[in-house]
Amino acid sequence: MDRDKGTGMSLLIQEVPPADTPIDLLLLADPSEEKVRSYLPGSKCFVATKNGTVVGAAVVQPREAGAQELMSIAVHPDHQESGIGTALLKWIIDFFEKAGATQLEVGTGTFGYQLAFYQRQGFRVTGIDRDFFVKNYDEPIFEEGIRLVDMLRLTIRYGGDPA
Repeated sequence: MDRDKGTGMSLLIQEVPPADTPIDLLLLADPSEEKVRSYLPGSKCFVATKNGTVVGAAVVQPREAGAQELMSIAVHPDHQESGIGTALLKWIIDFFEKAGATQLEVGTGTFGYQLAFYQRQGFRVTGIDRDFFVKNYDEPIFEEGIRLVDMLRLTIRYGGDPA
């Protein structure tokens, strides 16, 4: 059991088999069910439960040379802005550091609350995938009324080496 000091709530965060990952929750972070299902095999999947109810989920996929990539993280709308996403992200960062990963990467839009969410936890911008959202999604994705076009790549490097 993990306790998030900021909210005083108790969360249970645990790894689950990919088949038990709540797809509907992950679709809040990635609107393409096909893409979500494509990265589940071979990934580590985690859920956050509060009072027996799944309130958050995340998927992390191994990359080369000990790197890991956070493919998706989502919190149920009824529980957003309550510290659950931050608690889940911190837990994942610690989990992979203890597991000996060299770094944790994530891709996100170039603006909006997600960018600040990752940067608050120590992620630094390490690259740009130009036209990522245009090339990889059939339907345009809008955030705050602005179409997502490029993806920012952010990284935390373990071992005290800044990104």
